[in-house]
Amino acid sequence: MPLFLLILTFYLNLFNLDRIMAIDYGIKRTGIAVTDPMKMIAYGLQTVATHQIFDILKDYFLKESVSEIVVGYPRKLNNQPSESVKYINPFVKKLERMYPGKKIVLMDERFTSKIAFQSMIEAGLKKKQRQNKELVDQISAALILQGYLESRKINEQN
Repeated sequence: MPLFLLILTFYLNLFNLDRIMAIDYGIKRTGIAVTDPMKMIAYGLQTVATHQIFDILKDYFLKESVSEIVVGYPRKLNNQPSESVKYINPFVKKLERMYPGKKIVLMDERFTSKIAFQSMIEAGLKKKQRQNKELVDQISAALILQGYLESRKINEQN
């Protein structure tokens, strides 16, 4: 690792300026969102082909300090896991094996795609822009992360 990255990582860890990442895992595409170093704002980072996710994470973790990874976990309306968990559970297990020092959190992702699409409409995006599924995945990851940040604030107040 280059010296400047080692120094940067040292200072980020010293001042606890690490980030939280959220992943909206899909069969074809995976949306990624991160917080700012102060852990106040969630924003979409990128959408990647799912088969590339571990390479992307490895590269990102070399550049940025991430303490927690929030993975969107699909549930049905009755709060039971949906059929999609058969794809997500192996991903989460591999994530835990590869990054044992990072806290992995499962977060309910119900309706995030619908909310993401609605937010695109409200933001005035044209129909062609709203058909960009990669943008929807990125926004969905940001919504999962924002929900997690809000739940942390509520838990800290109690």
